[in-house]
Amino acid sequence: MRRHHEGRGEGRGDRRGRGAARSATALAVVLALAAALAGCGSDSAEESADEEVALRLVAPEYGDSAKTSSKGYWKRVVASFEKGHPGTTVDVEVHPWRTVDKVLARQVAAGDAPDLAISGTYASYAADGRLYRADDLLSIGTQADFLPPLARAGEMQRVQYGMPFAASTRLLFYNRDLFEEAGLTPPKTWDGVRGAAEALKKRDVPYPYALPLGPEEAQAETLNWLLSGGSGYTDDLGSYTLDSPENVETVGWLKKELVGEGLTGPTPPGELDRADAYAAFAKGRVGMVNGHPSLMRAAERSGVRYGVAPVPGRTEDAGATLGVTDWMIGFRQAGHPEEAGAFLDHVYSEKNVLAFTRAHDLLPVTHTASDTLTAAPGNTTLRRFLAELPEARLYPSEKTSWPELSTRIKSGLADAVAPGGSPKAVLSRLQRHAAAYENPQAGNG
Repeated sequence: MRRHHEGRGEGRGDRRGRGAARSATALAVVLALAAALAGCGSDSAEESADEEVALRLVAPEYGDSAKTSSKGYWKRVVASFEKGHPGTTVDVEVHPWRTVDKVLARQVAAGDAPDLAISGTYASYAADGRLYRADDLLSIGTQADFLPPLARAGEMQRVQYGMPFAASTRLLFYNRDLFEEAGLTPPKTWDGVRGAAEALKKRDVPYPYALPLGPEEAQAETLNWLLSGGSGYTDDLGSYTLDSPENVETVGWLKKELVGEGLTGPTPPGELDRADAYAAFAKGRVGMVNGHPSLMRAAERSGVRYGVAPVPGRTEDAGATLGVTDWMIGFRQAGHPEEAGAFLDHVYSEKNVLAFTRAHDLLPVTHTASDTLTAAPGNTTLRRFLAELPEARLYPSEKTSWPELSTRIKSGLADAVAPGGSPKAVLSRLQRHAAAYENPQAGNG
């Protein structure tokens, strides 16, 4: 039953072969001890067998109302798990996304790490030796079921610590009514975005193109644009390339062609958060915005007719779109790998992955659930998001420097498109921060 490694260099087959020999010796010792203790009248063995294990999971809130709260999902998952695993209980703490990582960090710093947590980051905890490897916890079948791009993104030095829990990609949402009234078709290139935005502005659409570079999720909107311009935060070797010529040109285009022409609405991009941009879209005030799957439900609830299209690029054959995943991680401190692993196998069953996907309009992270979703009738738009996932580019979550750099991007990237701002200067400053975070001894430039 024991899932965790005795040594990192051993393969599972090797351990099982040697484990069989050790098991025979161990069995003889156990029988001898049992005979010696048979008349001792000790109740310790029975007490140990009857001891309950209480697992604790810290999780973010994915719902946007009491009706859609993640608490309902976890209540059902925990109830079905506990029914089949007497002696193990699970307590789930649900916190808002804006605070869950801070709550988790405080608990870890106080020496009170939970057994499991869902977080936006894993690298620092892994680097500090606080986390179980994925194969310390998961059965072989569960770990093999993860979609490869997501599993790889959870690796540090080719060892998986982050287990993908929820995923999304981005598509361009557009308001069908506004587009039809203006005689527009979904744009495929940056020039098409500018042309459509100009036409919408002439028709007094408040936000022809909503550009949320506010502190909530500027790192996502930024990466979407950098990828469509042929670059990104890192190169193929994983080195930061924030001030690459392609990135400077991309941000320069945004500043001049969209923001400078008044095509991004009355709120400056640096003050526009994703939630506000989505809310404006759901009110029919936005012509175009890059969005993830949950925007579908918000638009449908408000009766907005929308369409989706691939994120436009510098040319029609632009690079990959943005992919995002949240990470399930297991902390060593609590010391319950068997029970935590059994719970995770339950969480990642096809039934529970699909239940979460359907509850929150997010993408499944496993082959089995993805295949079922793809084959099911309906869900046409959600399948379009899923089709983007194999080629999607994720944040460099394997870098311990990424959380600090992400914070810098959230607070500083918008300066590059503000009046008087310099895309090259801002991106160069971010690149210096990235280098300093990667090599703290080099200073912060």
